[in-house]
Amino acid sequence: MCRYGMTTYKPHYACFECRKTFKRRLLKDIKTPDAHPSAAAKCPECGSLMADMGLDFKSPLRDDLKAWQHMRNLYAVGITYHSCGCSGPGYIPADAAALANLFLHRKEEYIRNLRFWLNKADPVNAKDIDRDKARNSNEYGKVYHLQGKKGGVVAQEAVAYWTEQLHAVEHNLGKVLAGI
Repeated sequence: MCRYGMTTYKPHYACFECRKTFKRRLLKDIKTPDAHPSAAAKCPECGSLMADMGLDFKSPLRDDLKAWQHMRNLYAVGITYHSCGCSGPGYIPADAAALANLFLHRKEEYIRNLRFWLNKADPVNAKDIDRDKARNSNEYGKVYHLQGKKGGVVAQEAVAYWTEQLHAVEHNLGKVLAGI
C-alpha cells in the first residue's frame, strides 16, 4: 500500500538561496477565493522561487554548503525525491562523481537501445508482431508507450524517442561535468 495514498501530505520545498526547507499548505487547507493551485512557491524569507523536492526529501543541515550545492545540482538535472511512498524515490547519487557516473551509465544504455531500434525492421503482420514482441520483450517494455493499435512499435518512432532521451542525458551530463 502506498503510504502517500491514504493521507494527503504537505509538499516539501527547498530554497537553495536561504538553505531552508518549508512544507507548503495544501490548496484545500486555504479557504480564500484567490488561492490558485499553480501559484509558484516562494520562499517566505527571501522571496526566491523554491524547488519542489518531493515528500521523501530530507534537507541537509543549513551550514552544510557542500550538501546544499549537491541538492541544487540534483534539482538542476531533474532528480528529486518524489515517489508514491511504496519504496522511496529510488537511487539518488551521493555526490557529483556519482551523479556523473549515473548519467554516463544512462547514456551507454540509451545508445544500446538506439542501436537496437536502428537495426530493426518493422514486422509486417500480426503474427510477426507477436513473435517479435516475445523475442524482444525487454526492448518493447522500454517503449511500451509507443505501441500502436496493433500492439507493435514502429522502429522509426522508437529511434526518435531514444534519440531525444540521449540528447537529454547528454545535456544533463554536460551540466554535471561543467559544474552546473
